[in-house]
Amino acid sequence: MIYSFIHGLGQTSSSWDKVIALLPADIEIHCPCLSAIVKDKQITYHNLYEAFENECNRMEMPLCLCGISLGSILALQYTLNNPQNVKSLILIAPQYKMPRLLLAIQNIAFHILPQAAFSSMGFSKRDVIALTTSMKKMNFTSLLNKIECPALIICGQKDRANQHAAKILTNTMLNAKLSFVENAGHEVNIDAPSILADLIKEYWFNGERENV
Repeated sequence: MIYSFIHGLGQTSSSWDKVIALLPADIEIHCPCLSAIVKDKQITYHNLYEAFENECNRMEMPLCLCGISLGSILALQYTLNNPQNVKSLILIAPQYKMPRLLLAIQNIAFHILPQAAFSSMGFSKRDVIALTTSMKKMNFTSLLNKIECPALIICGQKDRANQHAAKILTNTMLNAKLSFVENAGHEVNIDAPSILADLIKEYWFNGERENV
């Protein structure tokens, strides 16, 4: 079984390091860097998802996917497109359709920020704006009830922008449960790595690993 951890926009694969260090040492972990897998293609959500899907399809099946923010969207779409390949899901700070007002505000902020602010993201300022703009019409609402695999939805208590989506996902998906993380914002893997690791261990590895 391979456990894949997909980072969010503004993060890199190393953003999972503190969480992964607290997980069982005997598991096989895959932690892709999104800016690396898309390679030299134009940065759009379609191209990023296609690269992510190809990356997943090269691995031994089935997979357990854990994604945060942009990573949760990629994991959600991969599960919708390849349900036979996914054993279990953990979606953190998730969305199933893009909140257009929030996206517009976010892009205004991106335009204002200097190029140097994007140096740690792996994507350039132009690429980040192009990527988020290309996601405007993304909407998986009508497909959520087709996901049958077990799913854990996680959201920080301070992450008000994603709490509603987390609740909708939990109520619409067939086999999902919800957990809020105290004193954490959007980046739960950064804000509360030990709590997040405990949630992952409890969900995936306790009870004779019943969800995997």
